[in-house]
Amino acid sequence: MKISQLADYTGASIRSIRHYESKGLLPVSRLANNYREFDESSVESVRTIQLYLGLGLTIDQIRDIMYCKYPEIQEATENKGIYCEELMQVYEKKRMQIIEQRKTLNEAQQKLEVQIDLLRRNRENLKD
Repeated sequence: MKISQLADYTGASIRSIRHYESKGLLPVSRLANNYREFDESSVESVRTIQLYLGLGLTIDQIRDIMYCKYPEIQEATENKGIYCEELMQVYEKKRMQIIEQRKTLNEAQQKLEVQIDLLRRNRENLKD
């Protein structure tokens, strides 16, 4: 499929797809006219990249994950010898960050709920 079709299927911009390719995240073959040609697995790869970006991972971290998850990407690049076990540490660290963020957000939510309750009670008292 052409890059425009991949963009349509995934919702990623053409510029983003080119960026993923340039960073070694997305293997691509070239047609005789030098156009990029993507296969069906590229749709899943782009969606996976978008997921990891949404989680706040860096391109380098995503590259390591993609190399581990899709060994054919690693074989198509000069960067070999990625240790998949090390990715567990990346995942664990990110998980802990998310837990902390959730804790902070929950605390903020509780404080807001207290303030909302106070305002509602004050409003009710003014009506009386």
